[in-house]
Amino acid sequence: MSNILDRDPPPFDVRIRYGNDDSQFSELRFPSGKGPFPLLFVVHGGFWQSRYDLSHVGHLCAALTSKGVITCNVEYRRIGNPGGGWPGTFQDISLATRNVLQTMSADSRFDLARRAIVGHSAGGHLAFWMAGSHRISKDSPLFNDQKNALTRAVSLAGVSDLRLAWKQKLGHGIVTRLMGGTPGQHSDRYAAGSPIELLPTGAREILVHGVADDTVPVSQSEAFVERAEKIGDRPSLIKLPGIGHYELIDPESEAWPAVASAVLSLFDLGDSLSVPNRRTVHPR
Repeated sequence: MSNILDRDPPPFDVRIRYGNDDSQFSELRFPSGKGPFPLLFVVHGGFWQSRYDLSHVGHLCAALTSKGVITCNVEYRRIGNPGGGWPGTFQDISLATRNVLQTMSADSRFDLARRAIVGHSAGGHLAFWMAGSHRISKDSPLFNDQKNALTRAVSLAGVSDLRLAWKQKLGHGIVTRLMGGTPGQHSDRYAAGSPIELLPTGAREILVHGVADDTVPVSQSEAFVERAEKIGDRPSLIKLPGIGHYELIDPESEAWPAVASAVLSLFDLGDSLSVPNRRTVHPR
């Protein structure tokens, strides 16, 4: 399989800016036809670092758009950008989603009642964080009023537990840089920024993870599901044997049917999961 990071992305249709920084924009792709179509926010990974941008998930966006979904590929300030890391990276995801929902609310192509968010790796962290952000306390810089809440989310090999990620030294200890310190130094930041600590969310959440992933181990998703189930949420965990990290964002990979199925199930479209509440689903 060719490296998804090295392939040029398909073209997008519209770019929308949500701030003055060079990294504060979103790229939208529209299906053909009048719609209305569901809206999917897509958050790229790269361990929150500036050297990885949104281009490598353009293939995922184009593939899902071909299935009848408007995709909104979100760029954001990352570690290495001015304002990236805590709290700017988080705030950008919230601001970007709000901006698109407000800007496009009058566009008849958008079915805003059907909206969701998907993220890969560090983007999976930010997608699930967004789904749980209504539980953040008012005294946190990450608090927002959640007028445009996202209650459907998919994590693709996501980092769902920042304290565990810090212990696992993922990305050579990158979590410390993202959060501006260790869990011992900034426990309040980890409480507001780690998806597992925002449970229960009440959101419809699906986690897809390759068992052979040596970049973000499947234990990240397993820990989230175990915690969620103990306190009343019912996320679905789809474990893919023999699958690594990047196959999940490559429409040419053997993992893609399971990924597309998971995402489309959030909108009750075709190819959806037949057993959305099962804890582990193997690809057909």
